Order: sequence, then C-alpha cells, then structure tokens
Amino acid sequence: MDLTDTPELAKYRRRVRGWLQENKAHAPAQTTGLHVRDIEPFRAWQRRLAEAGLVGVTWPREHGGQGGSMIEQAVANSELDRAGVPGALDIIGVGNLGPTVIAHGTQAQKERYLRPLLLGDEIWCQLFSEPAAGSDVAGIRTRAIRHDGGWRINGQKVWTTNAQHAAFGLLLARTDIDVPKHRGLTMFIVPMKAPGVTVRPLRQLTGAAAFNEVFFDDVELEDEFRVGEPGEGWTVAMTCLMYERLNLLTMLDQLGWQPEQFVQPIRDKLQRADLRQRLAGVIVDMLAVRYTGYRALSKVANGDLPGPEAGLGKITLVDAATRGAQLVAEALGPSALDGEWGFLLGEMQGLRSGGGTDEIVLTTVGERVLGLPAEPRVDKTAPFRELPS
Repeated sequence: MDLTDTPELAKYRRRVRGWLQENKAHAPAQTTGLHVRDIEPFRAWQRRLAEAGLVGVTWPREHGGQGGSMIEQAVANSELDRAGVPGALDIIGVGNLGPTVIAHGTQAQKERYLRPLLLGDEIWCQLFSEPAAGSDVAGIRTRAIRHDGGWRINGQKVWTTNAQHAAFGLLLARTDIDVPKHRGLTMFIVPMKAPGVTVRPLRQLTGAAAFNEVFFDDVELEDEFRVGEPGEGWTVAMTCLMYERLNLLTMLDQLGWQPEQFVQPIRDKLQRADLRQRLAGVIVDMLAVRYTGYRALSKVANGDLPGPEAGLGKITLVDAATRGAQLVAEALGPSALDGEWGFLLGEMQGLRSGGGTDEIVLTTVGERVLGLPAEPRVDKTAPFRELPS
C-alpha cells in the first residue's frame, strides 16, 4: 500500500483543491444532504460539482463523466472532505445505480437517465430490501407479472434512502416463481410518481426519517423500463452491489468518524486510566478500518476487486463508534445523550443492519474467506414457489 500521490495525482489534487477554494462559498452549510427537508441547495451543489468533473469521475465521458480512475474519485472526495463541503447529494445514484445502468441498460435508457442523474436533476433510490428479505436479497417477494406487453408490479420495499426525493428507483422484482430464487429475478426502472407507488417515511429512534418504506399496488410499467433480460436480475443486482462497495472505498475520508471527535469532549477526563484504555481501543479500531480501506483501494488500483472480508470494516466501524459514543456519554454524564452523542447512538442501530446484518456478514466471511463449512440450506435449489413464506 502506497499512500503517496504520483506526480499526476498530485497535479490533479492541486487542481481539485484550487477549484474548491474558488467555489466552496456556493456549497450548503451542512456537509451531508441526508436528514434535510430542503434538498435544493444540495441539488444545485451537485450540478456544480458535476460540471467541474468532481462527481461521476469514473463514468465514461460520453455519459458526462471523466473516464477517470477510482483513485482520482477518491482524491476528489478527500479534497471535498478537507474543504468541509458535501459531495454529491445522490451518492447512491451516482455511485451505484448510474454505473449499473451504464453496464446493463439499453442505449435509450442511458441517453434518457444518466445525465439528469449525474447533474442531480433527478434523484434515484435503490429498491432492493424487503420486510422479509433484508440481507437475503434473493429472497424478495415483490412480484412483476407480464401484462399487456409490459409488467404489473405488486409488493413492498423497506429502508429505502431518498425515496421521498426520488424521481426514479432501481427495482429488483420476482418474475418467475418456478425456478430457484436467484434465477427468477428481473430489474426495472420505476418512476416514483407512477400510479400505485406510495412512499411512507420511517421515523427512527433519533426522530429523523431518512429511510422509507415503498408500496407497489398494481403499478404498470412498459417493457422499456426493464434493465437486462428477464430472469437476469440477480446479475444486475450483483453489479449494483459491487459498485456500492467500490463507491464506499472512494469515500473513506468522508465516511465514519475521526478519532479526535471522541477525544476532544473528554480530554480533561483522561486522567482516568480506564477511560484512556477504552478510548485507545476505539481509536485503534477506527484507524484499522481506515487503513484496511486504503489497502483495498490500492488493490482496486492494481486491477483487483475487494473481497467479502471488506464487510468486516462496516461491523468494526459501527461497533467502534457505538463504544466511543457510550464512552463520551459515560464520562460527561446523561445530559450528553440529549445532543449529538444520543443522536449518534440512535443512528448506529440502523447502520448495524445496513449493507447486511452483522450475522450475515460474518457468515459470508466465514464461508468465503476462512473456508468454514457452509450452513445447510435447501432454498438455493428448490423452486421459489416451494419455499415457506
């Protein structure tokens, strides 16, 4: 792992830093567009970033990107963090969904959807998880049935970020129940204002409502909204989830928490040896996640892909942030829970499930990295209609 900029990257970093110095006055005051009701300042900022080539850096030039590398996107994101300004409002759309449409969409779909997505004119959401199929993406039950040359969709999705703002969603639905669950899926683009689509906010412990549940009641879609061939939805979904992992690697400096955030509030309490020891454990875990991420990013730069062990970073980071917030609250007293530390502890409960629960991630690492025997399962080969509901 080499964290030193090449001469070309150093030149690129200087250009990004100079542009941000000249333009950061146009940025919203908050550093993230999540949990805000008025997204228009963030939408305008994303357009400015896109026109400067600082989001969608890896997108092909013909779709508005720069044809650049992940390392260049990571440098741009690092400089955004250094300047204290937000990145793209629609990080899921730009980082995961747009690249999936580039990989699997028709030419007409690319021409219609990609540029408005990149500029922030049309926000997107990812419609995968369901109440009975969160970490088990292949277990979804939302159905898409052929109807009058198109498709009729019924079902429910949950934990959908930005659905309240989205113009479109990328929807994974079941189109064949007579084959095993991984083979009977198809991907669709869904206009979120289509008749039969209902978005309801999910109020969290913190009082915020950044996530939503989405209902589909006899939603009619023309076949032109299908992404990929019928029955190939699992392949399209895996492309999307791969881009999600890659996107997160480029955002290492924007995600998570800095160790000093947990040190500063209790600096005058650190004469207590037990606090110092526990705080050291939090800091070590956070630094381990950061540098493990840098190592994975270096692998990608050399042509490799991050393996399933990357999921351990999410578990470690959430656990460290939870312990850190608990430590601060213990040192400062219960009143600390009325502010940012109580909010952080509340947020961690949702993040612990996001991207796969701890149990699912650990099982995957055990089987695919450590070579442990797989758990007995019959649901991979049986037709979906025979699986218990």
